[in-house]
Formats: sequence, C-alpha cells, structure tokens
Amino acid sequence: MDYYRETLSAGRLRRAYGIAPPRVRRYLEEEVRHVLGHLSPASRVLELGCGYGRVLARIAAWSRFAVGIDTSMGSLVLARRELGQSANYRLLAMDAAQLGFADGVFDCVVCVQNGISAFRVDERRLIGEAVRVTRPGGTILLSSYAEAFWDHRLAWFRIQADEGLIGEIDEERTGRGQIVCRDGFTATTFGPERFRELTASIGVDARMIEVDGSSIFCEIAVV
Repeated sequence: MDYYRETLSAGRLRRAYGIAPPRVRRYLEEEVRHVLGHLSPASRVLELGCGYGRVLARIAAWSRFAVGIDTSMGSLVLARRELGQSANYRLLAMDAAQLGFADGVFDCVVCVQNGISAFRVDERRLIGEAVRVTRPGGTILLSSYAEAFWDHRLAWFRIQADEGLIGEIDEERTGRGQIVCRDGFTATTFGPERFRELTASIGVDARMIEVDGSSIFCEIAVV
C-alpha cells in the first residue's frame, strides 16, 4: 500500500502538519528556509512529493517557475486549491523514480521532509532521475531527520496516531530512527551514511549539512 497516496494524503496530510507542536513547526520552517536559500528569482525548480503544496507555494513565490509532482491525486487537487491560479507553477501526477522531463531542464530538484524514505521507490533510481533532469551547475536537495530530532519526531507521530491520521504506534518495535504502526505503516530515516552510500553508488559527490539540529540535507552539485 502507498500510504501517502491512499491514507495520509490531501486533507489528512494537511491536518498532520496543522497539529505539529512548536518544535516541529520550527523544524519545518527551517527546512523550507534552507531550500529557499539555494534559489533565485530565475530558478526553475522541481519538488518531488509536493503533497498539498505546503512547500511548493513558498518555492513558487521565490522562483521563476516551479513544478510539483505527487502520486496522490487527492493531494494534487487540494494543492491546486491552496495555490490558486498562477502562471509560474504546475502540478503533475508522476512517480519520482520515473520522471517525464527532458534532461537538464531544472536548476534545482527538491525532495524534503524525508520523502526519499517515504516514497517507497528505488532510491538510487530516484537520485539518478533527479541528476538527469538537473542542469550542469544545478543543485539537488534531499532531506531527512537529524538524529538529535528523534524525540520531537516521535512525539509528533504519536499526536498523529492519537488523531487517527496514522495507525497506533507499536512502541515495542519503534526506535533507532524507525516508527512502526500497527496498521502496517513504517516510517524510516535516512542518515548521512546512507545518503553517502547511495550517492557514491551512482557516482555523484554529495555533502551533508545539518540544519537546526532537526534536518540532514544531502546536497548534490550537478556537474
């Protein structure tokens, strides 16, 4: 089951962010700020897993043109309502590991909020596709959770479980960066070493940046 397409999507996904406690809200804001710091008014940006447009709205306001893709039609419909009518963004139903774009058309590809783990696709293929559609000199930004943020992340997921947005958390199987729910949902984490292994396996260099003690960003400069 694609949890973020069939269960935690559209209004339910928006609610999950709406009930985030203050420390999680800070994490979400600092993550977006870090992304915007890599963009310019001339940037053409692709967001992988745009959901209901939470981050894409900020990207579109900051850049020349933004494209958001997602596999949930419900989330994309809500994103259209949230973002309104504008000429500088597009929303498309698309798999992040099978991008329907020509080579080198974006200045920046963004995949935040642990999307690389949540999508349940071949991570090497996802990164390879991101590299393919990014122009030489462009940047790819992939983020996951910092180890120090674990307690805050788990507390947020417990709130989501209490609200019925995700399944009851299996406390005995949850830990070491992994949250397991009794409905079959498992949320994992990509640490710096895993990012390094993946990027090295496809022959690209990356640097790891920790932001706000909450996010780990894997940043790839495309050559």
